[in-house]
Amino acid sequence: MIAALRQKILPHPLLSGVLLVLWLLLTNSLTLAQGLLAVLLAGWLPVLLSEFLAPLPTIKKPLLLLRFFLLVLWDIAVANVQVAVLVLKPNRLLQPAFIELPLAARDDFVIAVLMSVITLTPGTLAVGLSDDGEHLTIHALHTDDPALLIMQLKQRYEQPLLEIFAC
Repeated sequence: MIAALRQKILPHPLLSGVLLVLWLLLTNSLTLAQGLLAVLLAGWLPVLLSEFLAPLPTIKKPLLLLRFFLLVLWDIAVANVQVAVLVLKPNRLLQPAFIELPLAARDDFVIAVLMSVITLTPGTLAVGLSDDGEHLTIHALHTDDPALLIMQLKQRYEQPLLEIFAC
């Protein structure tokens, strides 16, 4: 009974918490009015949007999630430098490519996170998902070896996500 009531009032507690903190950070204010508005938005938006939000898969390995998050931050920093070097070279010879990444993941949330990570990393962009959900089309700004890029993406990002969410 209490769980059902909590589900109606606060269907996505993690999302509510993130919204509350983000609102306060974005407004850069800890006044009573901003605090109340943050609580109102953090409570109301997830209820309003609950029909559109997919259920999150269970996190089976939270420490691996933390490690994955740090790895992604590191990869973003390194890729920024690599892209800057590629773009600023006076006689740059870029080898852009569209590649098809075969997916082992079948969970929509895991695929969305994978696409986001690939897109957030400079030099790569997740362009689309095949109709059958088995391949991800990725644009790489520069790659000498598309097969190596596919292997790296699967090992660095997809495999840990499958372990984290036990899919």
